[in-house]
Amino acid sequence: MGTYLDNAATSYPKPNSVIDKMYYFMKHIGATAGRGAYASEIESDKLVYNCRKSLCRLFNFDRPENVIFTHNITESLNLAIKGILKYGDHVITSSLEHNSVTRPLNILKKTQNIEVSKVPCNRYGITDTRKLEELIKPNTKLIVFTYASNVIGTLQPISEIGKIARKHNIPFLVDSAQTAGAYPIDIQKDNIDLLAFTGHKSLFGPTGTGGLLINSNVKINPLKSGGTGVDSKYPYQPENMPNKFEAGTLNVVGICGLLEGINYINSIGISKIREKETMLTSYALDKLEKVPNINIYGPKDANKIVGVISFNIKDIPCDEIGFELDKRYNIMVRVGFHCAPTAHKVIGTYNTGTVRIGIGYFNTKNDIDKLVEALFEIQNNRSTN
Repeated sequence: MGTYLDNAATSYPKPNSVIDKMYYFMKHIGATAGRGAYASEIESDKLVYNCRKSLCRLFNFDRPENVIFTHNITESLNLAIKGILKYGDHVITSSLEHNSVTRPLNILKKTQNIEVSKVPCNRYGITDTRKLEELIKPNTKLIVFTYASNVIGTLQPISEIGKIARKHNIPFLVDSAQTAGAYPIDIQKDNIDLLAFTGHKSLFGPTGTGGLLINSNVKINPLKSGGTGVDSKYPYQPENMPNKFEAGTLNVVGICGLLEGINYINSIGISKIREKETMLTSYALDKLEKVPNINIYGPKDANKIVGVISFNIKDIPCDEIGFELDKRYNIMVRVGFHCAPTAHKVIGTYNTGTVRIGIGYFNTKNDIDKLVEALFEIQNNRSTN
């Protein structure tokens, strides 16, 4: 397979138990959920419900019916943003957001005249929460923040922001794409009203899985409508949870894999996963600092980031580095803008992009050593040609 360092995009490899469980489901169960009363369908129902409960335990939540499954975190964020905001509303967000947040907001600015305020941060991605509170207006109807930047990994002061949101009775939506499964998340302690998550990154599930935990009574309009398997004669989308937001057939085999990914995480413990990834990130920062002509972005402190590191090497475009790493060394990294152009404005790489490595639980120090050795050789080869 080579050296995989793109876990910020999707985790690889998946635990064998995830693959085995999905295979077992497809071969021996196969039924959809919520659409029948025969034995295999009931087993599917149980798997889906058990996944809701497991997500509740993972995030310290107690309402499994308010765990909404989606196809990915982009759908989850769209559901919350478009389901809450109305014409003329005001929303506050960070300066580091992924396009999964900025694009829905930009569309609503154009079509619904909503107003967006971005909380400034320094070039390391550190946000001053006092500046957030200064932006609150009478028509502020949502605060949405990434938990950790997918470009420089910087962890945001989610707990402090949650307190401010509760103080002003404003719904608080958190994008946990880079943290769910890799960093402790406590919905109650952090005052999170809406937690959007994806299954295919640090939760070790397959692609096509994600969801939204709704820890609030805020009114949210469904993003879509259709069949739910219950109340079929009712002409409108049911209001009961989770059917209100889960129109259409669920990705049951994906949810089955997600459940097994969460079971795998629980068998290790979030604290141990965080400890290992922090160690590897610290090791990577130390090793990369020794590479000639390198510019590493972000705090350069493994305790302040998740396992995401962006860098550039002087006079070598990031896409050339990515191409060489893949072609000559079989090392897989991400290059470009990582769907987060506003973050690149913060770190000064809006015109160049960056090379990004995403460190995951299954990476090793040897993976980092191979990357660093390859970066040395790429520069040496250019200087001798």
